[in-house]
Amino acid sequence: MTLEQTAPLAYPMPKATGCPFDPPPDLKSLQAEERLAKVEIWDGSTPWLVTRFADQRALLADPRVSADSTRTGYPDSIPNVSRDRDSFAFIQMDDPEHARLRRMVTAPFMIKRVRAMQPGVQQIVDNLIDQLLAGPQPADLVEAIALPVPSLVICQLLGVPYDDHDFFQETSRMLIRLETPPAERKAAADRLIEYLDGLIGRKLAEPADDVLTELADRVRTGELTRREAAGTGILLLVAGHETTANMIALGTLALMEHPEQFAVLRDTDDPKVVARAVEELLRYLNITHRGRRRVATEDFEYAGRQIRAGDGLIFPNDIANRDPEAFADPDTLDVERDARRHVAFGFGVHQCLGQPLARMELQVVYSTLYRRIPTLRRAVDLDQIDFKHDAQIYGVYSLPVTW
Repeated sequence: MTLEQTAPLAYPMPKATGCPFDPPPDLKSLQAEERLAKVEIWDGSTPWLVTRFADQRALLADPRVSADSTRTGYPDSIPNVSRDRDSFAFIQMDDPEHARLRRMVTAPFMIKRVRAMQPGVQQIVDNLIDQLLAGPQPADLVEAIALPVPSLVICQLLGVPYDDHDFFQETSRMLIRLETPPAERKAAADRLIEYLDGLIGRKLAEPADDVLTELADRVRTGELTRREAAGTGILLLVAGHETTANMIALGTLALMEHPEQFAVLRDTDDPKVVARAVEELLRYLNITHRGRRRVATEDFEYAGRQIRAGDGLIFPNDIANRDPEAFADPDTLDVERDARRHVAFGFGVHQCLGQPLARMELQVVYSTLYRRIPTLRRAVDLDQIDFKHDAQIYGVYSLPVTW
């Protein structure tokens, strides 16, 4: 591949066989050659791909770049089933609408509130590890630990009955699977909207101490429509368990493939060491590997390229976090490095709202699981593990382990 290429490369690019943790080789080559490059996506459109760390941070914070997915030229990652404004979460809106809706759910994810939740999360993790140790071997770490930890936590936070987890987990999978037909994706979204709308209705009648009740109060005062409240609930519910669950499983697998790094976490009880390791795993793995999407709202020049109003832009954070200009020896997993500047949670005003909670959950799991089960190891060969190449959130479908 050279700069003289005549046609845009297809995006996303496939990962190399046998390298489940690394960005696609073509993407790494593109980063070395071009800061911004045109790529072709599923619908034949050719948005800009922003390949480097510094450029992603600059453009994600640029007011001429919009997150509004209803704008013409927005590079959807999958076929969009609706342009109805009410169908979108606030992460796909611009200020002031984005800020108005985001403020209404900011408080539960503030660091002080999250720290207060830590003892409860620790109890959840301890109980699940007890059950894992009492069960048969091999066991599936995804089912035993990775999925139930964030699902239980987000259910408690939102006030969603955990007994419904099979429903919302399966429906969430349909939403994020790339191969789900558009009609089925819309049907899944409608079912989740109906489910959250029902819960909002119950919170209006029977208030409790949870986030859905706070959203219901906003509906009662006229600050939110019931549809907006349900949409916000879906965003928090789906994002709250899918991303962290995949980080727990994929992070554990990556550590098992790097025994010396596994040993750092296994042998420490220092919270600072654990926190640093979590940041490095977030940098190294990048489960949101399909890239954040934006669209230009006006003409402007950047890095010698003329960007036109309506041009789509894609920000693949998997390659940004492997940029050698930002991180030395970026393809090496080093849990003792300082990786806090990574863009795994995005950058700018749309940076992930739930990152304090995600960090705390990962720190509790990583600091507990390997110390309590120091001989934890995978029970099948690496090439037998089914990776989520067909989903917007990367990870593994199952992780058989023994000890």
